[in-house]
Amino acid sequence: MKMKTRFAISGLAAGIALAAFATTAQAQERWTMTSTWPDSIDLIQIDRHWVELVNKIAGDELQIEFRAGGTLMPGTEVFDATETGSIEAAGDWPGYWAGRNPAFSPLATTTMLFNAVDYLNWIQQWGGWDLYQEIYGQYDMVYLPYGITNNESGFMGRTPIESLADLDGKRLRLSGRDQGRVLEQLGGSQVTLAGGEIYQAVERGVVDGAEFSTPGVDYNAGFAEVVEYWSVPGWHQSASVFGVMINRDAWDALSEETQEQLKIAADATMAWSIAWSERGSTEGTEKFIDAGVTINQLSDEDLERIQEITNEVILRGACEHPDHAKVYQSMIGYLEHYATWRDISAPFNMSRTMDNLPSLEEIEACL
Repeated sequence: MKMKTRFAISGLAAGIALAAFATTAQAQERWTMTSTWPDSIDLIQIDRHWVELVNKIAGDELQIEFRAGGTLMPGTEVFDATETGSIEAAGDWPGYWAGRNPAFSPLATTTMLFNAVDYLNWIQQWGGWDLYQEIYGQYDMVYLPYGITNNESGFMGRTPIESLADLDGKRLRLSGRDQGRVLEQLGGSQVTLAGGEIYQAVERGVVDGAEFSTPGVDYNAGFAEVVEYWSVPGWHQSASVFGVMINRDAWDALSEETQEQLKIAADATMAWSIAWSERGSTEGTEKFIDAGVTINQLSDEDLERIQEITNEVILRGACEHPDHAKVYQSMIGYLEHYATWRDISAPFNMSRTMDNLPSLEEIEACL
């Protein structure tokens, strides 16, 4: 009898040990994550902030080993690597993938449309989050938007751009398909360059001007050393979204609790990123001024003209691809709905007040 009891106790202990081993093994699961951003670009701080939060609050099941962009593979390859499962996750800016699906363009940024709060509202409450899942889901990925910056600096270079007339014939570094189409109608030509190539391109006169990111990021990239003029506002990217691509199989292997913790970390990082970038933009602007860079602001009339061209470009793209139309349909629908409260709460409203929106009816007709 004692022998049987001893065996029973031993069996129970073995079961507890196996359960503990399984829990430990699960706790030791590790993801490899990289980014489109190298250490030299401040935007990598958004990726690092999310990773640090995840490792703190989900560390019992998951630890993420983060590698800066370019250390594992070129930034252009992180999409394929995440899709195939070569790595579990990668931080990105959706606009880099617009060649695969034009819907990635408005998921990343808009010309003359959303500001940072608009993206926040839309993602959290007006259906934006579901559209990120739908578009990235076509490539076997889950997407967590976790960073938003407000409008970008604008064009910087050694040639002044004081009005739209000054864009005629200019070669400008510009990212984004829709942005390039607007620039072409304004008489300029789009030059595609990686962020790390902009400094030398401006210095050597390869381009007449360039845009990259917010003033804080641009200053820390050294642009004040080679530019003399800065044209504002950054109409080409009125706000930008960043996030993490996660391989579907890696995501499905996590418990629902851990998946929720990753989403919580993304929401927290998103709120932090807006304040972080606005503080950096303020300090960056002060540093550009101190460096003697001349700031030229476009007139209201010029901005109205850009808005008109932007609306035409949005409608053109919507009728070229249904996913592109679906994203803009959701965005314009949000702006029209939110206007009910937004406009009567001025001057304390948080979104852009716009009188000239792309036609929602024409976009819907493209679907």
